[in-house]
Amino acid sequence: MKYSFITFFFCVLISINSTAQEINSEVITKRIYTTKPLKNKPIIDGDVSEAAWNVVEWSTDFVQKTPNEGVAPTHQTKFKVMYDAKYLYVAIVAFDENPELIQQRLTRRDGFAGDRVNVIIDSYHDKRTAFVFTTTAAGVKGEEIATQNGGNWDESWNPIWYTDAKVNDKGWAAEMKIPFSQLRFGKAKEQIWGFNINRTIFRKNERSLWQRIPNDQSGFISEAGELHGLIDLVPQKQLEIQPFTVLQYDNYEAEAGNPYRDGSDFKVNGGLDAKIGITNDLTLDLTINPDFGQVEADPGAIALDGFQIFFQEQRPFFVENKNIFDFKFANGRDNLFYSRRIGRNPHRTANLADGEFSKEPINSTILGAAKFSGKTQNGWSLGVLESVTANEYTEVREVDGETREEIVEPLTNYFVARAQKDFNKRNTFIGGIFTATNRNLDGNFSELHKAAYSGGIDFRHNWKNRAYYIEGNAILSHVLGSEEAIENTQRSIARYFQRVDATHVEVDPTRTSLTGTGGRIEAGKQGGGNWRYNGGFVWRSPELELNDVGFLRQTDEVIQFSNLRYLWQVPTKTYRDIQLRIEQFNTYDFDGNHNRTQYEFQGNINWINNWSTEIGFGHKPRIFGNSFLRGGPRWRFADENFGFLFFGSDKSKKMSFTLGYVDGVSKENVVDFKKYVVRMNYQPFDSFNLSLETELEKTEDKTQYVSERDFGNEKRYILGKINNQSWTTTLRMNYSINPNMSIQFYGQPYIARGRYSNFNYVNNPTSESINDKVILYTSNQISEGLNADGTSIYNIDENLDAASDYSFEKPDYSYVQFRTNLVARWEYIPGSELFFVWARGGVGAGDSRNSLTKSFRNQIIDRPLEDTFLIKATYRFVR
Repeated sequence: MKYSFITFFFCVLISINSTAQEINSEVITKRIYTTKPLKNKPIIDGDVSEAAWNVVEWSTDFVQKTPNEGVAPTHQTKFKVMYDAKYLYVAIVAFDENPELIQQRLTRRDGFAGDRVNVIIDSYHDKRTAFVFTTTAAGVKGEEIATQNGGNWDESWNPIWYTDAKVNDKGWAAEMKIPFSQLRFGKAKEQIWGFNINRTIFRKNERSLWQRIPNDQSGFISEAGELHGLIDLVPQKQLEIQPFTVLQYDNYEAEAGNPYRDGSDFKVNGGLDAKIGITNDLTLDLTINPDFGQVEADPGAIALDGFQIFFQEQRPFFVENKNIFDFKFANGRDNLFYSRRIGRNPHRTANLADGEFSKEPINSTILGAAKFSGKTQNGWSLGVLESVTANEYTEVREVDGETREEIVEPLTNYFVARAQKDFNKRNTFIGGIFTATNRNLDGNFSELHKAAYSGGIDFRHNWKNRAYYIEGNAILSHVLGSEEAIENTQRSIARYFQRVDATHVEVDPTRTSLTGTGGRIEAGKQGGGNWRYNGGFVWRSPELELNDVGFLRQTDEVIQFSNLRYLWQVPTKTYRDIQLRIEQFNTYDFDGNHNRTQYEFQGNINWINNWSTEIGFGHKPRIFGNSFLRGGPRWRFADENFGFLFFGSDKSKKMSFTLGYVDGVSKENVVDFKKYVVRMNYQPFDSFNLSLETELEKTEDKTQYVSERDFGNEKRYILGKINNQSWTTTLRMNYSINPNMSIQFYGQPYIARGRYSNFNYVNNPTSESINDKVILYTSNQISEGLNADGTSIYNIDENLDAASDYSFEKPDYSYVQFRTNLVARWEYIPGSELFFVWARGGVGAGDSRNSLTKSFRNQIIDRPLEDTFLIKATYRFVR
């Protein structure tokens, strides 16, 4: 591992020795706008010519951000700001010599399409966090919370505020009325806030800012101008209560004899969401019996490697302000808090006898949840989340008509607390997190952890005008349970303590707890000049476990990584900007084995005509896996090369597209992977948008894991050649009647098919050549047959004594999933909505001998689908 340490310390030394490379960033003067209290309230209708606006002066002289940073924009912009006791008022004039070319694209809220302006308010004045209010030329509103100094933009935030816009003969204008109750600020005689305005001219893909921020400057919120003149503001505590009612009717094909599948169901549901301002800085969010009826279904996916699949959170209560609880401690998706664990599908299903039927719950019922979150004036970011899910039961109809209940999920409490503190003029922060999962097992569920705890600390320090940084984190996990539960954890796919060739781990069946660690340390250069680089380490100990309320795919890893980028940020006659990147990493396990080395080159070009190109290629000269043989010995994959090419057209046009191709091939052609991507977006008129994304993947792998069997005193790890194809298409259509009323359609078929042949078993798992790694079964050793239940199997007569030595199920598969949603949404008053939803879909398993299209036709088109009709009404009470 000596090369890993050399790489890391090389990056750290370069970063610390900042004089070794001169930072040529210009010194930019902070702009200040001084507002005044209004005398008369303006009407928010997009007409800024009212006399009420005359109490303050216009400010202008915007500067391009892209494509040609630092020069005057194609069309200039000006604005005014004034206020009263409860609201901040903003007027913006966006000049345009060709008003007929202004893009007035109608979308639903947070559409962010067409010409638009963004008002960026850092009312905390912490130089890391901002509230962003957007108005488009069509009058569509959008809101975001920007955190991490502009590194994260969360559009799930939906405050109540007022805006409108109008196109005129000089361009277009917008007015905003923002309640102070939706902002967060402390007590002071005069408020001083970070402030900036961004304007986007959509047809030219041009952005301009009131406060100039050079492209080589690290940070965005920290570089904003300032808003002065807010005198004697009284912080407004937020109080919002939003009850809801849901009517739902399900229609599906009746199942003969099953009383729980008689063809239709109807239910009525209700609940309550609330926001309570504890102080002007801190808010308490409550939800009782939350409903997630209008949430999109998860995309289809099959995990051939056995690892769990990460799905995005889409439930509104957990999506909003999710960044506050975020703690990505390593690389990839690993996180101490993964909100999809709350309300998950039950761990058990009913134990049915012949002739019995059950009504299985899809998800655990969330009895209630609360979030306490915010950021104080003195630099503390705080978040506390508490949620309880109920004992979940399955009702079983017995053969004699009697019913019984079987518990399938225990009562569970989830708790998460997160805190961060800024100091050193906002250049440094240190933070921590604690999570707890406690289950009321009540003498049952010996396979589950009784309790699981995790904690971590993180820090980041920036210097040299935020051009350089060092950051890191360290975490600890501790799980408790029965001997069965902890042994299951030791044997799980993330660990495989039972690996036959591992000397640093072993299964201890008497353990009732497990404690592990993980973390990350990284340093680099993120601003100034044209060079960017970083390097660092990640580790996950074998005993680490986070999956009770977090997300963790794999343990027993130490990863060294480094990246180097060069940027061309000044446009020419050919391109707008170019970025080249070189990456490398090495992976080791805690036994000292060097498991992986990878190198990758990537280039991104944005052309002067707003088209784009992305190209890359990589080399993997060393690939070992500890988990591939599912508890068997360490496995060496064939060395691999890969490449990809994507190019896209101008997204400001009515029709735009992206085409992509990915190709990977390994040594001796053990693996051959191809992926084709087509994305298309069409806007025939301002109120209608259609997007289509299609992906086709083809994989041929001669060593796909199938199963494990015993042959005498020996283990047989059975592999096969898989011909795997998957196809998914996502279609979205959006029609906006006005900014508050829209109709949306979402549809996604997913089809996957795998055919196996050339079965073999592992001979020398760490050999470089496939001819030494595996031994093929001959035609005399393998034969196809049937189980007693009619399942297709393969019988193996390895010693050719005319008797079957072992067998395994035929692994071929064909899986089809189809999901659609048609949603009509009407925000009849600000913050209150009506939803009309029609969801249709189905899931099927077909004949793997069929083509993808025939599988879709047989399993979806030619079979009855399930329909759900839903009406949801909400009303938001605001004080």
